[in-house]
Amino acid sequence: MLKTDYKFGEVLPLASQVMQNAEKVEFREIMNNGNGGIALLAFTAGQELGTHQAPAEVMVYVLDGEVKFRMLDSDLHLRKGDFFLMGDGVPHSVRALTDAKVMLVKIKHD
Repeated sequence: MLKTDYKFGEVLPLASQVMQNAEKVEFREIMNNGNGGIALLAFTAGQELGTHQAPAEVMVYVLDGEVKFRMLDSDLHLRKGDFFLMGDGVPHSVRALTDAKVMLVKIKHD
């Protein structure tokens, strides 16, 4: 069953759907159907998400700013417009080098 607060056909500016918070990384789910979904994260410069595992196969797309992903002992420096793919169960961490917004597209296995 699809979960979303949005209406189909409604046109909105994506990056403004989540705002930075100096206290914590902000997370906004755009849609989820149990097999995956789309989420936005907003970071204030210097904020981090500690090492955790991807809950699905993920496409990471930087909407704004710069972030550093640490994945499989490698650092990936991503800027606005960059994306990469990450496998299910891959440990990773994220650090915002500037104020940044990131979109995650998650797809789970059957």
